[in-house]
Amino acid sequence: MKTLTKILFALLLTVSYHTNAQKFDTALEYLEFIGKEQEIVTKSTWKYTKAVAHSKSDRNINKKRKSLIKTVERSIAKIKKAQGFDGNDYKNNVLRHMNLNESLLKQDYAKIVDMKAVAEQSYDLMEAYVLAQEMADEKMAESQVEYEAQFYSYAAKHKINIVESDNDLGKKMKISNKVFKHTSGMHLAFFKVYINEVYLWEAINKKDISGIQQNANALSETAKEGLELLKTQEAYKNDKSLILATKAIFEFFIDEAENKIPQISEFLILDDDFQTIKNTLEKTPEKERTKEQVDAYNGKIKEINDAGNNYNKLNASLNVNRQKVLNKLEETKAKFLSRHVPKD
Repeated sequence: MKTLTKILFALLLTVSYHTNAQKFDTALEYLEFIGKEQEIVTKSTWKYTKAVAHSKSDRNINKKRKSLIKTVERSIAKIKKAQGFDGNDYKNNVLRHMNLNESLLKQDYAKIVDMKAVAEQSYDLMEAYVLAQEMADEKMAESQVEYEAQFYSYAAKHKINIVESDNDLGKKMKISNKVFKHTSGMHLAFFKVYINEVYLWEAINKKDISGIQQNANALSETAKEGLELLKTQEAYKNDKSLILATKAIFEFFIDEAENKIPQISEFLILDDDFQTIKNTLEKTPEKERTKEQVDAYNGKIKEINDAGNNYNKLNASLNVNRQKVLNKLEETKAKFLSRHVPKD
């Protein structure tokens, strides 16, 4: 009896499924149904992937990703449930495309978000993050191009006239990927130099004179290598704005490393000498202090005060000028993307 009940229940499910499954009287109706669901998924997914790569605020990225996954799952479920028109070949091809979008969101882009969180810790991590982003974007673009080819093929088979236009998402993705590849390449060139400045200031904050010298040399060397690289960098559609903005930063780093950091090192050495004299004097009972000790201390006070004022001015100037060239690069990048990435 239990077996019979199970069989009857299974039959009821099958009948219910076929009864509720959406049917289509023409290929045009089916194509419009598929197109609507596919457009929702692909456009939303593409907007999300661009946000992952270029959004300044990552706080809600994961929340958006999970919400988008639910959207994709709903569309996949609707297409699976609907009966295909003229067989299921076209339906299965569409589902493969959508399943790839789902997989990219659940796996590739989940990893990319994690990689982005730590990318700025080193050049290797940044390079891995950029390459992972490019690979995921390329997978999506290739899948979209394949989907659109199948779309036109299915339409032609059923004598449905489709007017091609430059607004096809596959074409937009291919163009966008070229733009993103250029900006990513420029960012890697910048970051390879920039990370040396990060290490340099870590050494300065630790008052590590040897580390300061080593990292200043590395910053100057990588910045000069960066300038040579920019000479061979091909502009995207004759737009040299990113190249020029990056060049300005490299020139700032070279000046900082070769002209400003030696002054900072001199102050830190002077300050260390002063602290030694001061500590020695303070540890010596007042009655036992020699005239030489007192004179040495008093002589260093004016010197350290003057040097300290110069150090503060130099630091303030560096901070202002650094922020200026960094802000210029960010502004240039935003305008570059606005000019060259196709509008949705």
